[in-house]
Amino acid sequence: MLTQGPGKKVAVYVTEDQQYHGSAAYAAILDFLFFHNVSGATVTRGIAGFGADHHLHTTRLVDLAVRLPVKVEFIESAEKVEELLPKLHEMVGSGLIEMHDTTIVKPAEKKMKRKSSEGPPLKREGKAKMMRIYIGENDKWNGKPLYEAIVNGLRAHDIAGVTVYRGILGYGANRRIHKDARLSLSHDRPILLSVVDTEEKLQTFMPVLDQMVQQGLVVLSNVDIIKYTHNYQKAERRQEAQI
Repeated sequence: MLTQGPGKKVAVYVTEDQQYHGSAAYAAILDFLFFHNVSGATVTRGIAGFGADHHLHTTRLVDLAVRLPVKVEFIESAEKVEELLPKLHEMVGSGLIEMHDTTIVKPAEKKMKRKSSEGPPLKREGKAKMMRIYIGENDKWNGKPLYEAIVNGLRAHDIAGVTVYRGILGYGANRRIHKDARLSLSHDRPILLSVVDTEEKLQTFMPVLDQMVQQGLVVLSNVDIIKYTHNYQKAERRQEAQI
C-alpha cells in the first residue's frame, strides 16, 4: 500500500501487437502488476510513435495500425519497484522501461466495503413496469449507436437499471432478416433493451424515447419485483430492480 513520501514512477512502453506467452504484452504486464499487489496502474494507447527500429507507427497507416505504442504506467515504493524490475525486463522484450523519482503527496484510498448485516437475506416484493425496446444494432442517434444513447439517457433520467441483449437472428416490421453475419463486415443484429422501474419513471422517459427511436418497437408490461437483499431498510440508495 502506498504511503505519503518518496516513490518511483515507472513507465513501460511496448507495441499493441507485442506478445508475451501468447497474450498481449501490455495485458500480461498489467496482470503481473495486479497480482503482485501494485497499488495501481494505467494503460494508455498512443496514436503515433516510433521505437528503436525507427519504424513509424501511426493510426493514419492502416497496415501499421495494430503496432501502435502502448504505455503501462504505475507508481510504487522504491523497494517494490526493485522487486518487480527483473520480471518486467523479461516481459518487455524489445520495449522500453522508464523510471524516475517522484513524491507521493496523497496516496489513493481504498473504498470502504459495506458491512453486510448478520442473518439471512431479507426479501422485498413490489409492483413495477418492464419496458422492452427492440431496435437494430446499426441504428444510430446523433452519430453513436442507438442502444448506447438509450442507456445513457436512461441513466441520466435516474432509471433503476437496464440490460442490453444482442440477438443472433430476428426480423421486424419491415420483414427484413437481421442476423449475426460472422463472415461479413456489416452487422445488423437485433438488439433488445430490458428496463424495469416504476410506471411513473418510465412514462417520464417516453417523450425522450420517442425522439430517439425512429424505427423499432417499445412494449410495457406489468412485473412483480422479488429481490433478496441485506439490511435494505437502512439503505440510502433507491432500491434498484434488475432482470
